[in-house]
Amino acid sequence: MKLTIVAGARPNFVKIAPIIAAIEAEKLTGKDIMYRLVHTGQHYDAKMSASFFEQLNIPNPDVNLGCTGATQSEQVASILIAFEKELLEHPTDLVLVVGDVNSTMACTIVAKKLQIKVAHVEAGIRSYDWSMPEEINRVITDRIADYFFTTTPLASENLMKEGVANEKVFFVGNVMVDTLLQNKKRFLQPEVFAQKKLEQKKYMVLTLHRPANVDEENNIKNILEEIATNSNGLPIVFPVHPRTKKQLDKLGDFPEHLIMIPPLSYLEFNYLVENSFAVVTDSGGITEETTMMGIPCITLRDNTERPETITLGTNELIGTAPENIQPTFQKLFAGNWKKGTVPELWDGKTSERIVNIISEQFQEKRTLY
Repeated sequence: MKLTIVAGARPNFVKIAPIIAAIEAEKLTGKDIMYRLVHTGQHYDAKMSASFFEQLNIPNPDVNLGCTGATQSEQVASILIAFEKELLEHPTDLVLVVGDVNSTMACTIVAKKLQIKVAHVEAGIRSYDWSMPEEINRVITDRIADYFFTTTPLASENLMKEGVANEKVFFVGNVMVDTLLQNKKRFLQPEVFAQKKLEQKKYMVLTLHRPANVDEENNIKNILEEIATNSNGLPIVFPVHPRTKKQLDKLGDFPEHLIMIPPLSYLEFNYLVENSFAVVTDSGGITEETTMMGIPCITLRDNTERPETITLGTNELIGTAPENIQPTFQKLFAGNWKKGTVPELWDGKTSERIVNIISEQFQEKRTLY
C-alpha cells in the first residue's frame, strides 16, 4: 500500500517521527507498505523545523510545498492548491495527517475531494473553544476523515458522540510519548544552561504563544511581571516563539532572571524541561511531556483539549488572568503540587499500533509504490 504522510509544523514533526520508524520496521518484516513524506512548509524557521528532522532521524521530505502565508487564510489556501497538485502527481491509497495545525485540516480537505481516504492521528481531542484555530482544524478534520487514532478513551468518546462509527475509532495512545521515550537518553544540554549557570531543579521553563496571552501588549507584560515577581528569584528560561517575539520587541526591559532565548531544538528543550523545577506554558503538547516526566506544569489557558494531563498528570489549568499566578506559585513553592500518573497506553508503542491497524485495514489493497 502507498501512504502519504503530511507534516507542517513543530508538533507534527514530533508525531511523525515514531510513525515513520514503525513503518520502516514493518518493511523489514516483508510488509508491503511504502510512504511519501510531504512537508507543507508551514514552519520554516530552522529551530522550529529543520532541527527536528535532523534530531529525530526523520528522513528528508520527498517534497516541501513551501506554503507559508502571511495570514492563516493565505496559508490554508496555499496548502490547498499545492497539496492537490502533489496528490494528482503522486497518487496514494491513504493520506495520514497528525495533530491540529492548518496543514492537518487543509490536506484532509484536499484528499477527501479527490476521494482519497484519510487517517487522523490524535483525533477526537476537544477544547470546545472556538477562538482557537486548532479547534476549528480538529473538528473539520474529524468530520470528514475515515480512520481515527485517539490518545485517550475520552477522545474516542468525543468522536462517537459526534456520530463517528465505532469501528473507525482506534484508541492507540500518544505518539508524542513514543518520541519522548525513544529520545530521552539523547536530550542535549543547551548553551543557556552553562551560560547562565543553571542548576538542576533550580530554574523554571516558560513558553507562551497563544493569542489570548501574547497578542495584547499589556496582557503579556502583566503576565511576565507576575511570573518574575513570584518565582522566588529562580531563573526563568523563556524560549521565545516567533509570534511572541513580535510583541516583546515593543516592550521595555524585564528582570534579569527572566532569561529570554531563541527557540530551542526538540532535544535541547526537553533537556531543559526534564531538569526544571516547574514549567509555565500555554501549549497543549508540553503538558503531555511534563506529565510523562513528572514535572509540575502550570497552564495559562481557560480550557484544555488534554484534560488527562490535569485529571491524571502534573498539569493545573489556571486561566489567563495574571492575578491567578501568585496563589498558584505559592502552592508550588509550598511543596503541595500533585505527583501525577501516566495515562493508559502512553507506553511508547502507539506508533506500532497505528501502523499495524493501517496494514490490516488495507491488507487487500496493497500495491507497489
